[in-house]
Amino acid sequence: MSSWVAFQTIVMKDMKTYYLKPPNISWGLVFPFAWMLMFYLRSQTPLDIRELLPGVISMSILFGTTSMLAVTITFERRSRSFERLLLAPLELSILMLAKTGGAILFGMINAFVPILAAVFLVDLSNVVWPAVIGSILLIATTSTFLGLFISIAVHEVFEAQTFSNFFRFPMLFLCGLFIPITVLPAFLRPLSFALPLTYGADILKAAINRNGILPLWVSFPALLLFATGLFLFSLRNIRRKWVL
Repeated sequence: MSSWVAFQTIVMKDMKTYYLKPPNISWGLVFPFAWMLMFYLRSQTPLDIRELLPGVISMSILFGTTSMLAVTITFERRSRSFERLLLAPLELSILMLAKTGGAILFGMINAFVPILAAVFLVDLSNVVWPAVIGSILLIATTSTFLGLFISIAVHEVFEAQTFSNFFRFPMLFLCGLFIPITVLPAFLRPLSFALPLTYGADILKAAINRNGILPLWVSFPALLLFATGLFLFSLRNIRRKWVL
């Protein structure tokens, strides 16, 4: 069996078994919509869909990918089905790319749902779509690899969800979606720039509303660096903890 066939089989199996289910889609969509709407209603400002869009996209990807991947990997480890995959004659890096590939696609699907809804409500003709699509892909990749990192560190599903929130909620408030980074206290700004979502959200804000604070040539390489680092670090931990 070729590596490509194995890759496709694992991705399609995970998408069918875990990701493309109504409750999973709603978790990645309803929660971000409700959260952003609550924020704007509480602030008593006029509802600006274009201003909301980068936040809804980012949150849909972040919560959808990290929640599902951390849970599915942890569940498969408990049921020992993941151990059977580790015994397969397949390079570990390809195996883990296949296991994360479904979550990346799931995150991208989640991201385009609010975009399709916004198309019917506001004019998006001047949006820089290559930057939006590139940002969605890289946010989905980094968020998925973050979920992989979390799943390696825990043993139970509830631990995965709790540990995920340890990363997700600080990112929401420090990445510039709710509070501009420029108005954060000086001691918090370095922490903001140490978070991958900061760069992804800034690309979306620049591409959709022209109000990003970083040049694209900084944000895209930063996201690539985060994605590569998280994946390599996760592989190292898998070899050390799971592969005897």
